[in-house]
Amino acid sequence: MASDAGVADKWRIDSAATSTYEIGNPPDFRGQACMKKHGVPMRHVARQVTREDFTSFDYILCMDESNLSDLKRKAKSVKNTKATVELLGKFDPQKQLIINDPYYGSDQDFEKVYEQCVRCCKAFLE
Repeated sequence: MASDAGVADKWRIDSAATSTYEIGNPPDFRGQACMKKHGVPMRHVARQVTREDFTSFDYILCMDESNLSDLKRKAKSVKNTKATVELLGKFDPQKQLIINDPYYGSDQDFEKVYEQCVRCCKAFLE
């Protein structure tokens, strides 16, 4: 993961939403519990993707087609965009292209999303 030796030194990693719904809020308690279970430190407050993200990040990876569409539309309005916008699931060795939002699901759904994200991120970093 990103916390492995060397990775954190080479990458700046952030998380942001395409919507405004949760801005300023901490992650869902089930997501926090899942991260804690896996020893992943979290100090995050929800924010929305900004125009500057498209010029400061090399990659913006998203979870589903709706996010992808929103991000590509926003990227078109930014001059000098350098970010490549793609589905994180594109990198999944198990070919699960879409990562479903676990919000309306159970603890097990958060675990499934965690596992998908780990697989995808490992493949992306390789």
